[in-house]
Amino acid sequence: MIQDIPVLPVREEIHLVKASEIKNVLILGAGTMGRQIGCLCAIHGYRVMLYDTSVEILDSARAGISKLLSRFQEKGVITTAQAEDAIGMIFCSTDPLEAAGEADIISESLPEDPALKAKVFSQFNSLCPERAVFTTNTSTLIPSMIARETGRPDRFIALHFHNVSTTNVVDVMPHPNTSPEVIELVEQFARSLGQIVISLKRENHGYVFNAMLSSLFSSALALASNGVATVEDIDRAWMGVMHTPIGPFGIMDRVGLTTVYTITNYWAKKTGDAQALANAEFLRKYVEKGQLGVKSSHGFYQYPNPSFDQSEG
Repeated sequence: MIQDIPVLPVREEIHLVKASEIKNVLILGAGTMGRQIGCLCAIHGYRVMLYDTSVEILDSARAGISKLLSRFQEKGVITTAQAEDAIGMIFCSTDPLEAAGEADIISESLPEDPALKAKVFSQFNSLCPERAVFTTNTSTLIPSMIARETGRPDRFIALHFHNVSTTNVVDVMPHPNTSPEVIELVEQFARSLGQIVISLKRENHGYVFNAMLSSLFSSALALASNGVATVEDIDRAWMGVMHTPIGPFGIMDRVGLTTVYTITNYWAKKTGDAQALANAEFLRKYVEKGQLGVKSSHGFYQYPNPSFDQSEG
């Protein structure tokens, strides 16, 4: 149960950026989701600054965005000219001061570690303009866990994206001290990106879809870690009954096993639940071997031709 959170003071005489005034989007973390969100924003005409501490990650992000834009072109979602325009709207930096200077809105996609998120938001609070709104793309945490540390709790909210190449649904989740104006602004911003907004009325770990998906992952991992059935058969059961092209372990490979492990391990340690700890240990073995899912070409399955895509012989 979520505890009552004390109302924090709101800073006075701050010009809050309006939705129509948003021009510059700062992406904190240029991993899988950071680059997807940055790509989406650039397609819709926003100037995007990708920030990460690693030049190599930023170079990889640029290459990943180019591939994503190519897929959008192949699907007829955008034209070649629009793709070229989008590339021209994306900038990268490892310098926090340079990255923060013109930010109107921040989208954060760092690892699911509340201490890390709090530290980085606190750093950028001192660098970003006062008008800027901070959002987190966290998958399972809630904004109130780090709201105070952001330095601007009234201008902080969760704006959670799913895979932008396959869906256009986003979750908007305020914490008790998010101002109503910020909720409205972020929902307008999300709609300007062509997204369907799911507005949460209260904080909930995992939002709506991810809360359901997390339960599926936990059940599948428990079956595998307890030796009830193989990964392949667990997926085969789900796919066969639900008539889906992919099962829970295939989905985990797409999400990325580092992310799934980080989330599973965090909650396992927090709750001390024996089955959750067993699930985390099951995942840890894959991560330590570098089998991270689709992005490493090997997770629970090998890619690009995973066995669940192939008919039984």
